[in-house]
Amino acid sequence: MNYRILFFFLIPLLSFSQDDLLSEIDSDSIGIQYESATFKGLKIVNFESTKLVAHKELTFIVSHRFGTLKDGINTFFGLDNAVTRLNFVYGITDGINIGISRSSGVKVYDITFKYIIAKQVKNGFPFTIVGFNALIFDTGLSDDIYPLLEFKDRMGYTSQILIARKINTNLSLQLSPTVFHDNFVVTDEQNNTQYALGIGGRYKLNKRWSLNLDYGLHLNRADTSPFKNPLSIGFDLETGGHVFQMHLTNAQQMYTNGFLGQGAGDWGDGNIFFGFNLSRRF
Repeated sequence: MNYRILFFFLIPLLSFSQDDLLSEIDSDSIGIQYESATFKGLKIVNFESTKLVAHKELTFIVSHRFGTLKDGINTFFGLDNAVTRLNFVYGITDGINIGISRSSGVKVYDITFKYIIAKQVKNGFPFTIVGFNALIFDTGLSDDIYPLLEFKDRMGYTSQILIARKINTNLSLQLSPTVFHDNFVVTDEQNNTQYALGIGGRYKLNKRWSLNLDYGLHLNRADTSPFKNPLSIGFDLETGGHVFQMHLTNAQQMYTNGFLGQGAGDWGDGNIFFGFNLSRRF
């Protein structure tokens, strides 16, 4: 195991041992007004947004990515080759979330942590900053194909800092510097530790609809890699307090290491995937 990567992964989690100062501030008494509704969904499209689940709230998200549209009617435009991600997210506090999910197809489990570092203040601090970490376990790697595979080879890690700004009532933008590490990579030329910069935004079209976009710029992809940078566009529909997200993307995987490191689609030749996220709060 690369202990430097593990240390990097754990640094933000040390903040859990500190008092949640934001929750102790009586914003009314000192006149602080925080920006709200920077994003309505927990994700922009593929990338995490700065939105968190509320304290003691459980959200269940069902995410589908159908097969490539390029196959046309033979697979009913990808419907026959759908993959699914089931994700539970719980609000430990208003500023700390924990999640657990399972993705079909690649058979990946991940445990995630999301936590507020700072909030955008009206006429004050200009950004909302949120940390995101994931611990990944890949059960889809075959022992028959890789007979020397060890337990540790199935592990992966993600660390992100989500930096968002609500520009105005309609427009929100976000940068997502990302470090992700896979103990097993497909090609020897690819570094196990990889770096990316996520760029995303949301534009509110009316009271119920918004246009969302995100892109992942991979910074050290191997020259021989067959994978592509993920580009995704979608629409959010607010329905009675819930958000239904529909999108097109060139990455079928829905966990961070997957869509950043192993997205195989190409917008240029129509090799893209339709999908949606449907959430339910409890």
